[in-house]
Amino acid sequence: MLTLFRNLLIKNWELKLISFLIAFILWLTLIPEERTFLEKTISVPLEVHNVPSQLELVEKPPETVDVKIRAPQSLMPQINPTTVHVVLDLQMADVRQTEYPLTPNMISIPPGAEVKDIHPSQVSLRLEEAREEIMEVRPNLIGNLPEGYLLEKVEVLPPQILIRGPKSRFKEGEVVMTTPVVLSNLSQTTEVVVSPIPPNPDLRVATPLSAIKIKVYIKKKEEEKEGKPAVKKTTK
Repeated sequence: MLTLFRNLLIKNWELKLISFLIAFILWLTLIPEERTFLEKTISVPLEVHNVPSQLELVEKPPETVDVKIRAPQSLMPQINPTTVHVVLDLQMADVRQTEYPLTPNMISIPPGAEVKDIHPSQVSLRLEEAREEIMEVRPNLIGNLPEGYLLEKVEVLPPQILIRGPKSRFKEGEVVMTTPVVLSNLSQTTEVVVSPIPPNPDLRVATPLSAIKIKVYIKKKEEEKEGKPAVKKTTK
């Protein structure tokens, strides 16, 4: 019996091997893509949501994380940074916590896909108590007026503005400067619209206001003499 079985395997083994390979290739070809799973690792932006209103983010986490995803072959073209989102929700965050884990439930992926790994598995960030302060707005006047003209006065509207940011970024006596106003280009009273520049990159304007109006009052030097009474000389 054993000999008969061995003879069946050995006889015409080349044809049998070829037949097996053909059958295997056909099997692979006919398997639906939905039953063939692949893995892909992509770099995805890390989104930070719901920072508490009383806190400010002073040290940000990495901009991206690497996510390994397992999905059917037919779904793989849909696995990309536009369809996969990593969201770190800081709604319950505290200034004392600096390390935050990343878990699969923070990752939004197309239905049918599965998160296999996240790197890094946790990220570092730092929160700080927020502060708001009203600061003086100071116009940034560059250069001098053309010859023969005088700067009479400068009006700034609004003269003050509300600034918000991390408490440690505020320093006493600081002011909000504006984008430059070039005086050498002006020869008459002019109103220009400029942008506020907080004294620290971590500070920002805390109101919907996005522009400052500066009115520069200019007059000719000759105008100073007009209307002035003549000075009489007296003799003793």
